[in-house]
Amino acid sequence: MSPPPRKRGRGEKAVASSSIILANITKHLKKDRTVGAQPRWITSNFWTDWDRGSKKTFVAELKKYVKLLDSHDTSSKSTDHKSSTNGVSEDTNAVAATLEEYKSAVYLLIRASKGKRYTTLARACNDFLGFVYMERLDLENLQDTGAVNNKKAFSTKVIRTKTRIYYKQQKFNLFREESEGYSKVVSELCNPSSDNSVSYMARVIPCLVGRFNLDPNRVIDLVLEAFECQPNCKFFIPLLQSLRPSPETVCEIIGFKLQGQDRPPESLFVMIALLLQNNVIELDGIYSWLTPDDRVIHKEWDRELLDAREYARKSMIVSINKDKETDENDEMNSAEDRYLDNQKFLLIEALLSTGGWPFVKKLMDRLPEFCLISKRRIALKLIHFVEFMIQPLYATVHETTDRLGKRPITQLKDMSMNRKQIRNWSDLEQEMDIVLSIGPYVHFEPVLMYKLLRIMRTYLKQMKHSPPTDLYYKFLTVLDEVILPGLCFLDANCCIAQEIWAVMDYYPYQHRYRLYGSWKSEAILLLHPSLLRKRVDVLKKVKHLMRRISKENVKPMGRQLGKLSHSMPAVIFDYVLSQIQLFDNLISPVIDALKFLTTLSYDVLSYCLLEALSPGQSSNSASLSVMLMPNRPRTKHDGSTISPWLQSLCSFTGAICKKYTIELVPLLQYVANQLKAKQSLDLLLLKEIVQKMSNIEAAEEITNEQLDALAGGDILRAEAGYFGQVHASKKSASRLRDASSVNDLAVTLCILMAQQRHGIVYDDSNAIHTKLVGKLYDQCQDTLVQFGTFLSSSSSTEEYAKKIPSIDKLFLEYHVSADASFFLWRPLLSNAIIAKYDELRRAEKSHKSMSASQRQEKYALAANHILSPLISLVSSILPQKTWEDITPQFYVTFWSLTLFDLHVPSDSYAVQISRIKQSAASFAENKDMASSKLKKEQDRCNSLIEKLQEEERRQRDHVDRVMTKLKQEKDLWFAPRTAKSAKNETVTAFLQLCLFPRCIFTAPDALYCAHFVNIIHSLATQNFSTLICYDRIFCDIIYTVTSCTENEASRYGRFLCALLGTVMRWHGNKAVFEKECARFPGFVTKFRASNSSSAESSDHVDYENFRHVCHKWHYKITKCVIVCLESKDYIQIRNSLIVLKEILPYFPKVTNLGAAVERWVERVRVDEKDKRQDLFALATSYIGQLKARWNTLVAEEDFHEKVISPEKPVKRPAKDDSSGSSSTTKDAKSKPIPRTEPMEVSTTDSAPSKSDAPATNPSGGSKTSKPTSTESAASSPVVTKKEPVEEAPVPKPPKASSSSESRRETSKVREPTESRSENVVEKSSKSEKRSSSSRPESHSSSSSKKESQEVKVKKETSSSSDRRTSDSDRSRGMTKASMQRK
Repeated sequence: MSPPPRKRGRGEKAVASSSIILANITKHLKKDRTVGAQPRWITSNFWTDWDRGSKKTFVAELKKYVKLLDSHDTSSKSTDHKSSTNGVSEDTNAVAATLEEYKSAVYLLIRASKGKRYTTLARACNDFLGFVYMERLDLENLQDTGAVNNKKAFSTKVIRTKTRIYYKQQKFNLFREESEGYSKVVSELCNPSSDNSVSYMARVIPCLVGRFNLDPNRVIDLVLEAFECQPNCKFFIPLLQSLRPSPETVCEIIGFKLQGQDRPPESLFVMIALLLQNNVIELDGIYSWLTPDDRVIHKEWDRELLDAREYARKSMIVSINKDKETDENDEMNSAEDRYLDNQKFLLIEALLSTGGWPFVKKLMDRLPEFCLISKRRIALKLIHFVEFMIQPLYATVHETTDRLGKRPITQLKDMSMNRKQIRNWSDLEQEMDIVLSIGPYVHFEPVLMYKLLRIMRTYLKQMKHSPPTDLYYKFLTVLDEVILPGLCFLDANCCIAQEIWAVMDYYPYQHRYRLYGSWKSEAILLLHPSLLRKRVDVLKKVKHLMRRISKENVKPMGRQLGKLSHSMPAVIFDYVLSQIQLFDNLISPVIDALKFLTTLSYDVLSYCLLEALSPGQSSNSASLSVMLMPNRPRTKHDGSTISPWLQSLCSFTGAICKKYTIELVPLLQYVANQLKAKQSLDLLLLKEIVQKMSNIEAAEEITNEQLDALAGGDILRAEAGYFGQVHASKKSASRLRDASSVNDLAVTLCILMAQQRHGIVYDDSNAIHTKLVGKLYDQCQDTLVQFGTFLSSSSSTEEYAKKIPSIDKLFLEYHVSADASFFLWRPLLSNAIIAKYDELRRAEKSHKSMSASQRQEKYALAANHILSPLISLVSSILPQKTWEDITPQFYVTFWSLTLFDLHVPSDSYAVQISRIKQSAASFAENKDMASSKLKKEQDRCNSLIEKLQEEERRQRDHVDRVMTKLKQEKDLWFAPRTAKSAKNETVTAFLQLCLFPRCIFTAPDALYCAHFVNIIHSLATQNFSTLICYDRIFCDIIYTVTSCTENEASRYGRFLCALLGTVMRWHGNKAVFEKECARFPGFVTKFRASNSSSAESSDHVDYENFRHVCHKWHYKITKCVIVCLESKDYIQIRNSLIVLKEILPYFPKVTNLGAAVERWVERVRVDEKDKRQDLFALATSYIGQLKARWNTLVAEEDFHEKVISPEKPVKRPAKDDSSGSSSTTKDAKSKPIPRTEPMEVSTTDSAPSKSDAPATNPSGGSKTSKPTSTESAASSPVVTKKEPVEEAPVPKPPKASSSSESRRETSKVREPTESRSENVVEKSSKSEKRSSSSRPESHSSSSSKKESQEVKVKKETSSSSDRRTSDSDRSRGMTKASMQRK
């Protein structure tokens, strides 16, 4: 029964009526009601004058209305309540009119203020309506109206008053309570019908408590029992809120229930969860009653982590006596029992089923991270909760057809308390912490993974061209902490791997690689024991697989490897790469086995490759390749060569990039970053990638046939210039080209490689072995040429022009040397000239009928138009002193042309056409080939033959046009200075600035330099001495050979071989010599002051004198080679053997010189047999090839006209028994072979010039610094007949017993030659004095002074060969610096 209502006085009734009118007036604001006449007391300035008088007026009018109502109420009681004829009294009508007037007044006032002055009117009436406000209005409006000063205090007072009135009872009757009351309470609670509303029960229960003297706590217990039995009923929560029990009391009651049962039912925890969410109880109040203690849960979690680590440790140990495996069913049963005994876990499960995420979050923060979610039942509840939350958003981004049906979504138990579902992207961003809390245990329900991935993919697709948002980065966190770790538990699920890649493809590789690094790190393993166990199991499988993979079982093993890689690709590839580093024979089968991977796995493989290649890895990293090889040196223990593991890894990377679609930008960017850090070893990676993907080799072991084919057109180069077929790798080459275009990587790599060449020599030479310096320099040089060739051949002219900076930037801004700069720009210049030539030719009306001379003239105009700006630029870049000897036009002409412009490889074209015809014939003979395929192959061969023939014709026309242009400008190449300049400075400048830098750049450039020297001679170029040029090149090659790397020595040998081929062609046929040399300016022996082009016949070298000079050059080469071989220095010995091997077709040609070279090489072979095996192999190879060509050698008297001296011959030194050559006999000692020394050459000047300064060496340094006596040869290339002098014996290897004896014997051998050189210098100086008697004294004194210095230098050079055996590093640095001084 409800308590009786309190009686009111008549004044209170009137006031209440007025307050009702005021409180309900806002309803009229929503209606478009008709307002009566405006009262007179409402003026237009009513609200403006509120504080000055309007307020008092309003209160007075209200009081009048209240008084009127009061008087009306009094009069109505005194009458007999008789109605009038109308049924309504006149007083009632008056009151109604007054009431209507008052309502209209208040309505007008509130409407005039736009509804904002309601509280102002209420506050004005607060003095006599305050008690009505407290009774009628809610707490929110009480304080606004001013009826209550402190809302909180008033609320507390109201609660206490109600408690005192309705719930307080006497305790003396507790033991005399009647059971009928409890029965009544139970009856009411167990039948909550629609008639029994919450308000009814809230009135009935207190009445029953009072009527039957019931214990309130037991009554609350009964309510909770009924709630537990009916958790889905929405009746009990409002009832408990109405009864207002103490939260502590409720927690104690529930706590007794929890402690009184071994395993409380699930309904009890559901009830607790609902009470927590409706704020009936507090989490801290109930948490203390739950078992077990938090410390017990922490200990159990730590034990799980330790067990997982122990499991991983035992997996790395081979155990013979294996323990009996425990029963998995028993372990699962014990884990399930422990879970059911944990009341905190059951409460969290109930909270998730009812949507109580905030309380779950608080409990997760109290317990170890991921300890709760690792339990399957809790994880499934959380997954269902997340799935329920995202369902509206997922329905908008991904719709399925009705035919497929829709998967039912698990609903929460209390739908009235459901959280707000996620319907847009902002909601998703706010609720992202729920998704992140799942962790890798999302694998229990893969459907949720699919839904999350599709939502992320839709968002990233929409925001593809927009700046990144917070949600963009939060998705990265979801991938890092949820999706990728969850994939590890899904065995062979390639579909979800593709879904993951569809999302990750929207992120750049920097973000992806960071995710992969976190995926495979140890940090995530320490948080999830099950993930650690899973990783150990996968490792066991991949180890078993890698032990059995071979070429015969690639397909089945590849399938198994693919299945394993779907879940944990990073772990799989780390182990695979570690095995490849150890066993390079696994490269081929592993590459074939990787064809079953997903796109995600290929991307992870590229990351693992980069991580394995990166230097400075920590030994405690999670990378298995690093764990197997923690201190991976990138060079061998001696520091002279690159480690085999790095070579294997780079080779594998190149092959995998060619066969499969792997992103190349990270690999190229890694190489660029390493070059910026001055690390050159990783250029091996770029070299392998370019070679495998484009079939453009960087190997120096190229054959002569291939080298000749490289001088042809594009088709000939593609067919015969490389070991592989270039056209067979167009797809992979296009992928590499596109990757190099990203972030200007092509330009960056080219410039960095060009700069790094000199950095290797001058920056790193002190830190690493000299042999490794040479290898790194060769690798950098070869990779630059290889990559530049690939860019120019795979890109169009416009694309290539956009990539390469201007040549002035290369010179001035990037400080790239001339050889590399012109190498990069040469294709652009050639294409620009051809385009301009076509433009000029087509501008003529009769361009189709133009003669060859007219075409050549147009080509010359086009070349001048294109090269003129470059000539002006070069003249301003290099010092002005440079152009005193050569002109900028010659400099640009030399560097802009290629072998394609000077030489037509007719033999290569013929050979290739013949091969294609043979191939077509073999197809025709093949009877098994289908007719359609046969016809297709024959058509292809015929088309290719026609293309080659057309290309040869075009190249021949092009060479003719270039030669015509060279003939026109040849007189402008060399400055017409004095005769002395033509003899020394011009040749020196040509060698320093043009010839030597380019002849060691590439093998085709070496042949180009030899061809260009021959063309300068054949064009009869003025102010250039071919004889001096050859003499400077051949007479002293020690420093040049010593300063070369291994590949440079090979190129330099090819250059010398080409020059020797030309020389020996002139030497072998007098008619050829007379035709090509006899009357040419390059063979003039006297340079006259007038620089007249006409020369007497006596001014040229005749055929026999040229043969003497050729013998002298062979003798000088022999001496230089022997000096290098006896030096004991690795670089000198290796380079000299390489040069000897390259020039073997034309050197040696004389029997005695060949025997001397053979003896010294044999000595090197014997000495290095057990020391340096590479030198031993080189020496052995050369001796075998030399013996095979021994029958081509001739005697000295057949090589040139030999004059025997009647003087006493010098004895030949005894042969060394340990040298491996034939033993010395008594006859050899008593009868030495008399020979004449090679004839020295000299020139005479007919005009006054500067005194003969020592000529510079081939690499740019001064001759006076060289340890050999070649001064006379450098300055006197023409033979002058002298008195017969016996030739010095050819040097032989000294005895191995004494190094001092060796030096003495060597000095004895050199003595006649050196004295002979001094005699030549004296006679040459006398000749110069006679021819320059008209010189001023200053000139003659200067000349005599320098001549005496020259003689002094000659004497110093005869001291010892120890000066020639200086450290190779010092000689390398000095020579490189001198080569680049200009």
